[in-house]
Amino acid sequence: MPHDKLSLEQIVTAAVQILDADGVAGLNLRRLAIGLGVAPSALYWHVRNKDELLVLAGDYAWNEVDLPSPGRLGWQAAVVELASSIRLMLTNHFWLVTTMSTHVIYGPGKARVDDHSLGIYEEAGFTPEQADQVAATVLMFVLGAAQGDASERAWQARLRRTGVDEHEAFQAAVDEVNAVAQEFPRLRVRQLSSAAPASEQDPFRFGLQAIIDGLQATLLSGSVRRPQE
Repeated sequence: MPHDKLSLEQIVTAAVQILDADGVAGLNLRRLAIGLGVAPSALYWHVRNKDELLVLAGDYAWNEVDLPSPGRLGWQAAVVELASSIRLMLTNHFWLVTTMSTHVIYGPGKARVDDHSLGIYEEAGFTPEQADQVAATVLMFVLGAAQGDASERAWQARLRRTGVDEHEAFQAAVDEVNAVAQEFPRLRVRQLSSAAPASEQDPFRFGLQAIIDGLQATLLSGSVRRPQE
């Protein structure tokens, strides 16, 4: 395929597929070029290097986030929907959480989510300055929640790349965790799933609701200055 027939979107889409399968370590321009059926030099007409490609791929992934309407759902439900959609996107693209710590991932995809998020909080009654803080707080919580899912997916991708048996590696990790936990009484009790009651609520929803309840209490306390009519 000549470079002038190859689009940037094709390159980014193919890069995302590789990243989703094997993570950042599995992506290189040579492999990408082979998958697209072009010479590696053809890619350089569109991207300068792997770092630029990672930024483009990361922003591309943010386009998958749904933007719920606070007017239709109410601001609290809209926060839950938006946060859940971001978490799902980060879980599907496990490499993105780590990439965001090493690259500035910002483009139209991420900007559309940020802008919509700020709109939800401003419509709830927060000032623009407060909306900035609230949006950052909720996003930090979502990123933290997604880290666990992303870490597991990244670990599985590494095992695939190295050819290690995933079941054996998982069992070895569990045995090591259990051995360490034996030294700590509360963790020792929780080693057996039957030893601790199963939670009826998803920890993500529990934590997110706690944040929302705190924000609602702040609004009701009158400490938030509502915008002038």
